[in-house]
Amino acid sequence: MSEPQTQPGEGFHPHLADHSDAPATPLRTRLHHVRADALDEDTAQSGGMRRLAAVSGRTVGAERLWMGQTHVAPSTSSSDHHHGESETAIYVVSGHPEFVFLDDSGGEAVEVRLRTSPGDYVFVPPFVPHREENPDPDDEAVVVIARSTQEAIVVNLPRLYALPSAEA
Repeated sequence: MSEPQTQPGEGFHPHLADHSDAPATPLRTRLHHVRADALDEDTAQSGGMRRLAAVSGRTVGAERLWMGQTHVAPSTSSSDHHHGESETAIYVVSGHPEFVFLDDSGGEAVEVRLRTSPGDYVFVPPFVPHREENPDPDDEAVVVIARSTQEAIVVNLPRLYALPSAEA
């Protein structure tokens, strides 16, 4: 049988004031429980989508990792963007989001569209311009994102462009 869920204030954001008399515990010596209803909306954004931070430097004191959710509304496309030096791993929770980038490894820049389903993963290397699209007219697409930096780096762009291949 499983234990009851942690109550707000129990092992959650010990660096923030809570209503208990217990002294604050250092951030790096304990686990942190980030409740689904406590995700941080104050994170880098791109038009057409909403990012929510769960694990970051600010929320739990992470030093080398950012993790959160992205929601793309029905019939919506994000702005073109990249994530700077961050490696980004994406897990599709719901919907059928599409990830679009330009590939010029064949000499000419060609738009590539990755069509995904729940349970799929996508890897976005550092600095690769891309966008997320949700072609579904009725349901939002939700993905979980993990990044190799402690905050969500988002560089919005005026357009997609292909990164030169290593062979070039």
